[in-house]
Amino acid sequence: METSQQLNRGKVFYRASGRQRLRAAIAFLIIGGAFGMFRLAADGKIDIERYLMPCGLKQNYGIPCPTCGMTGATLAFVKGKILQAFYIQPAAAFLWCILCAAAFFAFITAVPGIYFRFMRRFFHEVTLKRTILLVVIVVAAGWAVTLARAFAESGAR
Repeated sequence: METSQQLNRGKVFYRASGRQRLRAAIAFLIIGGAFGMFRLAADGKIDIERYLMPCGLKQNYGIPCPTCGMTGATLAFVKGKILQAFYIQPAAAFLWCILCAAAFFAFITAVPGIYFRFMRRFFHEVTLKRTILLVVIVVAAGWAVTLARAFAESGAR
């Protein structure tokens, strides 16, 4: 094997193709748009409560639903109160941390055209089924925390 081929084996990143850059730009714009929308809502410039229905599970049965607290945690997260977001709803804060990391790598891929080697492996191994399973597990874990907190508060009264 030639020396140049040996050096290429250990590359950390590659030059992104046009298609990869376009997909990364779209992902960055979607995540950035959602973040911006929630930031405007956190500043009171958008009334997000108008678009969200009240929690039926909490109204009817007195227990929080799996997504209770996600909006509040998201608003805290976009204000920079990350620990408070984890306290309000751990699942939402964790998912926003993942989205921020994804937006960072999408930006790096879209603008300068750097495509990291681990991303290639990640996208080949991760399927939609696994991604949905991960989100369900994270939301279930967050729900367990909010349920435990709700039951502890109701028992303390």
